[in-house]
Amino acid sequence: MRARRTRPGWGRGPHERDRPRGTPPRALVAALVLASGTLMVVDRGPGTSGLDPARDALGAVVGPAETVAAGAVRPLAELPEAFRSREDMRAELAGLEAENARLRSTARTTDFDRNRLTELEGLTRTAQDLGRTLVPARVVALGPGQSFSSTATIDAGADAGLAPDMTVVNADGLVGRVLRVDRTTATVLLLVDPDSTVGGRVADTMELGFVRGQGGLAGDGTLSLELVDQAAVPDEGDAVVTWGSRGSGPYVPGVPVGEITSVYSSLRETSQRAVVDPYVDFTALDVVGVVVPGRSGGPGRVSGGGAR
Repeated sequence: MRARRTRPGWGRGPHERDRPRGTPPRALVAALVLASGTLMVVDRGPGTSGLDPARDALGAVVGPAETVAAGAVRPLAELPEAFRSREDMRAELAGLEAENARLRSTARTTDFDRNRLTELEGLTRTAQDLGRTLVPARVVALGPGQSFSSTATIDAGADAGLAPDMTVVNADGLVGRVLRVDRTTATVLLLVDPDSTVGGRVADTMELGFVRGQGGLAGDGTLSLELVDQAAVPDEGDAVVTWGSRGSGPYVPGVPVGEITSVYSSLRETSQRAVVDPYVDFTALDVVGVVVPGRSGGPGRVSGGGAR
């Protein structure tokens, strides 16, 4: 028996025969529209919505996943900021280390700068007391010079107006005299050198004598005083100052030399010898002043005004 063949369009209603293939039935479309409207009406209520249980169930499932995902992504999101913060901390640490280094350096040199300022101020007072003009200089070396054993090199020379046989002082008293000069430095023969002889006088009695160096930079007996009047006996504690030289060179008058610490009598020579402790500490020489002619201060000079 041959199967019955059905022609296209048979088995459908009259309207369905005109609908293109693949188009949903009109009843289905109407049902979907009606369901959407119903959901909109249900969800617009002012109170609890009928969809809240569904939302809560969805939130219970999705919420933890979102929290985990956010926790995993947050370190990655904050990584650039962490790098910036670390760089800022490194820069701040470097700045603090530099500031600490500067403060440590300042602390190390504070006493040095204070002492130098004190010496410069004392040199100004010395210039005023002597009524002289001084060229300040720094001692840059101690040691032998030519055939002498106790000398110092200072950082001022002919360019600053220095010449041989000029008096050298500091804030405490007599240092010595200029021995030789070149353009920028000078060699000073120190008061304590064995070849150094300075005319001195006892400040209390005005007795004249000669102060000679004993060769040591430190310790007792670095200077000795022999008075012209061999019968005169100075007292311990008397001050000794320079009496001055013709033309104020090599030693100007009135410069403190030292203090008498003891007196010895020589029966054979019927003379008195006094031991003098110098006012200047020759082991700590730094800032000195060289007495130069003139009464007016110029660049690099300390003026003491008119002579007294």
